Amino acid sequence: MLTTNQVDENISGLMQHEEEIMIRLKSLCIAALLAGCASTPHETLTQISTINALLAGAYDGQMRCDELLKQGDFGIGTFDRLDGEMVVCDGTVYQVRSDGKVYTPSPETTTPFAAVTCFDPEQQITISSGADFDAVEKIVDQAAPQKNLFCAIRIDGSFRKMKTRSVPAQNKPYPPLVEVAKHQPVFEYENISGTIIGFRCPQYIEGLNIPGYHLHFLSADKTKGGHILAFEIANAEARIDIANRLTMILPRDTAALADVELGADRSHELEAVEK
Repeated sequence: MLTTNQVDENISGLMQHEEEIMIRLKSLCIAALLAGCASTPHETLTQISTINALLAGAYDGQMRCDELLKQGDFGIGTFDRLDGEMVVCDGTVYQVRSDGKVYTPSPETTTPFAAVTCFDPEQQITISSGADFDAVEKIVDQAAPQKNLFCAIRIDGSFRKMKTRSVPAQNKPYPPLVEVAKHQPVFEYENISGTIIGFRCPQYIEGLNIPGYHLHFLSADKTKGGHILAFEIANAEARIDIANRLTMILPRDTAALADVELGADRSHELEAVEK
């Protein structure tokens, strides 16, 4: 029969062993999160599906958020059924729904369209007070003049004005995106701090992604955000990362894009949706 001291020692040993297991599990979880950018080549833009598929109403999610994070820790996109705007910031996926609030979706939540990269900035630029969307485009273009490459852009700072939008979840039969955008909620904020995240894509990417600038916003307190329509900077720092590789992942489900004409000219639809 065990003595009281022996029982206490056994319990203490078990508790210590359990603590060690928990520490190892936490380490494994952290390692798994970091493994995405460790295994994905840097200077790579990884894209899920195409913008033409999204414009045509292909809103069914094709990749889980936890799988998306294996491809990059920085990016933008949307969610299954077009349920809001996606912002991937510092390895976390945020969902800005049509109520204007920011949520952290479950790892099982899927995306029909997204673009991510392992953000490793090469340049840092101070953005002067008063700069708007057009001015920032010119500043980034000057800093990264090679427009045939992809450019990831992150701007942290405070903004006098920030105008964003999100889109509500859709039900089948899905309407085209240009119709959804006619009823999109728009949010306007003043004197707000946060982060702009997005990409500048080359003109030749038309039909696959959005040529030019595509930016999303996430407030510093992680409560507000969305697809950016306009902004004015109070003070901010921009960081840019050039990518010369493109990886595209199309749905394995052959029915997902079976009725979508991916080669159609949807440039006028895209302009209406973006602006």
